[in-house]
Amino acid sequence: MQRALAGLDDQGRWDIPARLNMAQQCLSQPDDALAVIDVTSGARHDTTYGALGEMADGLARALLLRVQPGDRVGVLLSQSMWCLASHLAIWKIGAISVPLFKLFKNDALASRINDAGVELVLTDAEGAVLLGELAEPLQADTYGISGEPVDFADTGPDDPAVIIYTSGTTGTPKGALHGHRVLTGHLPGVATSHDYLGQEGDCLWTPADWAWIGGLFDVAMPALALGVPVVAARMAKFDVAECLRIIAQGGVRNVFFPPTALRMLKAEGAEITGLRSVASGGEPLGAEMLAWGRSALGVDINEFYGQTECNMVASSCGAAFPARAGCIGKPVTGFELAVLEDGTPTDGEGDVAVRRGAATMMLEYWQRPEETAAKFHGDWMLTGDRGIWEGDFLRFVGREDDVITSSGYRIGPSEIEDCLLTHPAVATVGVVGKPDPMRTEIVKAYVVLKSGFDASASDLQAWVKERLASYSYPREIEFLDALPMTVTGKVIRGDLKKRARIEAAE
Repeated sequence: MQRALAGLDDQGRWDIPARLNMAQQCLSQPDDALAVIDVTSGARHDTTYGALGEMADGLARALLLRVQPGDRVGVLLSQSMWCLASHLAIWKIGAISVPLFKLFKNDALASRINDAGVELVLTDAEGAVLLGELAEPLQADTYGISGEPVDFADTGPDDPAVIIYTSGTTGTPKGALHGHRVLTGHLPGVATSHDYLGQEGDCLWTPADWAWIGGLFDVAMPALALGVPVVAARMAKFDVAECLRIIAQGGVRNVFFPPTALRMLKAEGAEITGLRSVASGGEPLGAEMLAWGRSALGVDINEFYGQTECNMVASSCGAAFPARAGCIGKPVTGFELAVLEDGTPTDGEGDVAVRRGAATMMLEYWQRPEETAAKFHGDWMLTGDRGIWEGDFLRFVGREDDVITSSGYRIGPSEIEDCLLTHPAVATVGVVGKPDPMRTEIVKAYVVLKSGFDASASDLQAWVKERLASYSYPREIEFLDALPMTVTGKVIRGDLKKRARIEAAE
């Protein structure tokens, strides 16, 4: 029997009111209910919805001195009550928040601030140093002006609320502009990926920074909207021992672990008890990782799929159906997905697409009309990913630009990467196509070995040959000390492909 999911009516259709403000959604629980558990400092600090609302009101009153509806306001804060209060205050007055990441350097911050036309950034002392000459600091006492509660702006579901920049795995990061409906759109997928989040005792955390859609809208804001306490505890970099402390001290029962975090937990032999659900998204997991999750975490890892432009569109749900290794789940209720070949739905391999009307779909790329238009084909938004249906499961093949053509075969790099990651000596890997005059391309793997482990190229080639199709093994393997990564921990295959093209031309 299908469970009722927030954001949908009894028929599984979007149930979005004509007037909607995300701040009001997030602050709709009783004032004395627990909203945030902050364990960053080592001591636990609890914040109720009432206290969080007062923090947001204080910021809203200060913002109203300088900000008009529709203005863009940056938020350069790590996981904390003030990060949440900042976004809520911005949405409450009808302005547009722009999440910014503290691991960005000056140029990355400047490009996003300038592109979005940000004139004010809410941050702390650490963030002020990062901004440097990009921003003129205001006096701290302007934040938290006392007075009457601020009214929620009379916004609709398609009124702009947040600009989230893509991570830049391919091309220049673009600002995906979302309306106030984006939170409602996330609720079904977030609930599904956590085996129906919102059960008694649930408490949600992720090591992913709240500057990304995966942290802000897969965890922090849906937790507030659903009345599930959210744990704030951002690590400067992922550390297994610190992760275990946070889970224990915060009473965490539900976690969104990015694939990189899962690999680090597995590499250090970590085991976690007391979890009710674990979700993961961003890159597909292989059978080996799913089996490890059941053993070491005590739960099935629910994979989900989406993009900054249209998130949480497919998910696994161990409480409803068994996971299928190599697949990223089934379409989340409310979303219609298709695999297109030449713009027409197909049962074979093709372009993964989402039908227009999905509640998490962006309004546009900020001030990029041509790139916005190119993202769509008729009634469908193109994800840029290749996939294939296995019944009603969607199997991820790879980024459209990442699929390797070799001797007439189309080869997805993810399966090869998953296979190599099961080798005991491999820490991380990136697989790309290298130009080849005879085969069009050959499969090349760039591999980082675990500290203290050793393996030769022939060892790894034999490992893949024994497990995958004979044509898909990497004909070349190069060992590196590190792979190029985005700040969200995804391998930048584009950089590896450039490297491979240069090698082929030499």
